[in-house]
Amino acid sequence: FFITYGLGKFTNSFLADRMNNKRFFALGLFISSIVTVLMGFCNQFVPLVVLWGINGWFQSFGAGPCIVALNQWFSNKERGTFYGIWFTSHNLGAAFTYVATATIVTAYSWNMGFIMPGIFCMVGSILIYFFMHDRPETYGLPNAEEIKGGAAKAVQAEKSKSVSSLQWAVVKRPAVWILGLSSLCCYIARYAIESWGIIYLTEAKGYTTLGASGVLSVMQFAGIFGALTCGLVSDKFFNHKRNMPCLIYGILYAGSIAAFLWAPASPMIDMAAMCVYGFTMGALVCYLGGLMAVDICPKRATGAAMGMIGLLSYFGAALQEMVSGYLINAHMTVVNGKKVYDFALAGDFWVGAAVASLVLAAMVWNVKGCDEQE
Repeated sequence: FFITYGLGKFTNSFLADRMNNKRFFALGLFISSIVTVLMGFCNQFVPLVVLWGINGWFQSFGAGPCIVALNQWFSNKERGTFYGIWFTSHNLGAAFTYVATATIVTAYSWNMGFIMPGIFCMVGSILIYFFMHDRPETYGLPNAEEIKGGAAKAVQAEKSKSVSSLQWAVVKRPAVWILGLSSLCCYIARYAIESWGIIYLTEAKGYTTLGASGVLSVMQFAGIFGALTCGLVSDKFFNHKRNMPCLIYGILYAGSIAAFLWAPASPMIDMAAMCVYGFTMGALVCYLGGLMAVDICPKRATGAAMGMIGLLSYFGAALQEMVSGYLINAHMTVVNGKKVYDFALAGDFWVGAAVASLVLAAMVWNVKGCDEQE
């Protein structure tokens, strides 16, 4: 799923710069919903793996059109606020899925845990088709930046160039690659906590599985508030600049992971660390996972910027699984017939990735957007 989703996010985000956004988005969700329903009727390994891969590819239709739409309908000065609101969909969708799917499976069967969400998303795709709008120009309207942002010259300059040339300019821009690497490191730390957090708390700090789940659950709720407010914070208090809040969030992000790993076992300390981690993670994934790259790239190549960041981000997520698994297993010992895991090197890797992320993000501190270069 992660492989096909990451590759699909790269490819389909590039396509989103050229497509009718509502049709493209609705098509991807509609096919994904059909595949999800089919998964409810599948109980064999190989067909299920194939369906998971197909599902990942078509789910990747979502991010590109959403980012392109936000970039076309809102100016640079207000985009962060609305981007943050949109970004909460990740956390809200996940939280709703955990509760709703568990309820459905408990009441009916595991099959319905796929079938019902598939039907729900099928309805959602129909609503998107009828109620989402394509670019303003499609309806004879000017771009939002021309009306609200005052960067009419930059917008007009873009119109004189082809989408291919604008996308190639994004690919060649070093700042986008640096932000992608920063997001890669951020995703290493993010998925390290989400993948190994429960194991770490039970093995290294003596928590029960239920207790560890309780400690980690707060990060999802904190992440919602982090994503919801980060764009508003940068728009209202930092003149829609992301560099300073990104640095502040980055320091707190690395510090919270270090506290989680290196502080003595204490439910209060661990809970506080996960609150800070979740809040800053929600903000940083929003900033580094797309918003900062979108800020500095042409509006008609927004999808290309999102695709590059997405590809590197999910490469980081996959890399984390391999490296962390190796480091943890390589230092595992057997004491009285029981496996004892050593998380020391893996923990250093996670904290190091978080620190590297904020250092890389700081390297593009003074990079200007296209409208600022006119």
